[in-house]
Amino acid sequence: MQHSPHLHAAVGAVLLTASALPASAHPARTLDTTHLPPPPLARAGKSGPPATDGSPRLEGSVTAAALRAKVEGCSRVSKGRYRTDRGRPADVPVCGKKGAVFWKADLDVDCDGQVTARCNKKADPWFHGNTAFHQSDGKPLNAEKLPYVVVPAPSRTWDHAASGIRGGGVAAVVHRDRVEYAVVGDTGPTGLVGEASYAAARSLGIDPDPARGGVPAGVTYILFKNSEVTPIKSRSSAVRLGSELARKFLEEN
Repeated sequence: MQHSPHLHAAVGAVLLTASALPASAHPARTLDTTHLPPPPLARAGKSGPPATDGSPRLEGSVTAAALRAKVEGCSRVSKGRYRTDRGRPADVPVCGKKGAVFWKADLDVDCDGQVTARCNKKADPWFHGNTAFHQSDGKPLNAEKLPYVVVPAPSRTWDHAASGIRGGGVAAVVHRDRVEYAVVGDTGPTGLVGEASYAAARSLGIDPDPARGGVPAGVTYILFKNSEVTPIKSRSSAVRLGSELARKFLEEN
């Protein structure tokens, strides 16, 4: 599977705790599934110890199955559709329901932001030391520690800000029986969708290797409108707010 270049485009005044930064290109990469290690076990919830028994991981009280059931249909809010990778068909719409927008795609691993032991130029040939949205101290986000999702940069196809989605907003990312609450942390190419940070992939049980990890399909991204995680780097705040908004989303739709 071809993994796309992910450009970190500048974003305007919609930032909450951050400012937009210049873009940088990633060349195409190929997902090699022939020698991937088994996915790591994710932590078992917002306050529990790491899971060691292979049990389903749930953050808060909302299940992956319940969220998927609520996004079976699609009332399209994007003017067109997105590709999951360059060379793939443009067949992914951005859909809307009360309180949220969502799409279903692959997951390419974004390791950009702060230099860490697992996110750096040696580990990731496409590493870029910035994210579109920053911490309150001005530093880029830490992809190794912080679950975040990537949204397409604004275009004629769809402008995330016009839908109430902005940097620091909260999202529920669903894969198999797992739910991960993440922040909106970066922007990508205008024509592509389906990317999340190293930490998000790892928590979902997906191989987080930035060069050959990710999954080719089966990930649902639900982004909650007009939400804000404060501070943006707080995982516990994302889980608390995400759980609350996910329950509300299930009740209202």
